Amino acid sequence: MSYIQNTDSDRARMLQAVGAESVNDLFTDIPDSIRWKGEFDIPRSMTEVELENRAYELAHRNITASCRPSFLGAGSYRHFIPALVDNLAGRSEFVTAYTPYQPEASQGALQAFFEYQTMICMLTAMEISNASMYDGATALTEAALMAVGLTRRKKIVAAATLHPQSRAVLATYLRHTDISITEVPAKNGVVDEKSLRDALDDETACLLLQSPNFFGCIEDSAGLIGAASEKGVLTAVSVDPISLSILEPPGKLGADIVVGEGQSLGTPLSYGGPGFGFLAAREKHIRQMPGRIVGKTVDEKGRIAYVLTFQAREQHIRRARATSNICTNHALIALRAAVYLAALGREGFRNLGRTCAAAAHEAARRICEVKGFELAFAAPFFKEFTIRCPVPAGEVNRKLLDAGIVGGFEAEKEYDGCSDLMILAVTEMTTRVDVDRLVDCLKGIS
Repeated sequence: MSYIQNTDSDRARMLQAVGAESVNDLFTDIPDSIRWKGEFDIPRSMTEVELENRAYELAHRNITASCRPSFLGAGSYRHFIPALVDNLAGRSEFVTAYTPYQPEASQGALQAFFEYQTMICMLTAMEISNASMYDGATALTEAALMAVGLTRRKKIVAAATLHPQSRAVLATYLRHTDISITEVPAKNGVVDEKSLRDALDDETACLLLQSPNFFGCIEDSAGLIGAASEKGVLTAVSVDPISLSILEPPGKLGADIVVGEGQSLGTPLSYGGPGFGFLAAREKHIRQMPGRIVGKTVDEKGRIAYVLTFQAREQHIRRARATSNICTNHALIALRAAVYLAALGREGFRNLGRTCAAAAHEAARRICEVKGFELAFAAPFFKEFTIRCPVPAGEVNRKLLDAGIVGGFEAEKEYDGCSDLMILAVTEMTTRVDVDRLVDCLKGIS
């Protein structure tokens, strides 16, 4: 290992080699009027050892969800990830592989995607799944566009209880189209059914729901889907996949499309990414599905073979017939989900859901015993719930952070008039000690 640093003589020899008298001569193409004349505050060069120590020092300034109690969810969640997930998904043939433009040469990858699709279908009680999408927000928007293509209608009805980022992505996608969005308000933490029925009409292509919703409340999906069906409106439901371990899947409730963010299935938080979106639907709608679908068949010798059965993007078919401009997917992260689900198994997955639900309800009970704090809504919840605080939620969070606790999401950041509401998430990784510390701190606030 060399620890030799560049000296003035080294710099002089390099300048001489390129025929320049000074470093400034290398930038003569930049007009003098816009050239920086000052001195940059750049630290001295470092050896490899010094650089590694400096990087280590900076990295340890980060505070992860593992370092202190954290009750922040709002779309990204900390769950236990078996070592098997990193081990298998980190294999070089998966990490270095790219889009299989010659699918017949990518049997291992295609089989992995096929198994993933099968698991998503089982999870959502739907008939077909694509090989994943970018994230939950784009998956929901693509579901809306899919419904527009199927019905030839130009109106989307979206619940205000959808994740705000999903609603923002939807608005961005549709900003320069002739497709309108009607937002249905919330009432007591869930969709106002009367307003929803009033919003549905013969021009509506689809209804977009989320359950559990952004407040953590479980919607009456069956009733809302039924109301949409009466008008010939398709329904796309966004779900937390972990909730399907114990809740009835939307496919059994009559949903036409099921989507969601898959980060919680075996992918760490990682500063908000990466994740992946999943999208499953009824088989009769396959021609309007975005992304790609892997199928299973046999070759000319009767051996099992995996193929890209369907790719409805403009790169593969005539542009006018393309159903989406989604050009790739997050297959490696989706693979993590497949390994994660396989590692847990049916019973392990159910136990995970039961543990999350039990821990969340116990935490909610303990919090509500603190004077001034109460559940904001009476609707049932899974692993996330909203509390009403005696003071603004932002003030509560500041005091929690001073005590070494990451609090919940302040609802006022996305919903006007909700300054006293905080959305808390509890998973199997939340310990009794974490809840004890939270409750003790809240007692000092009330």
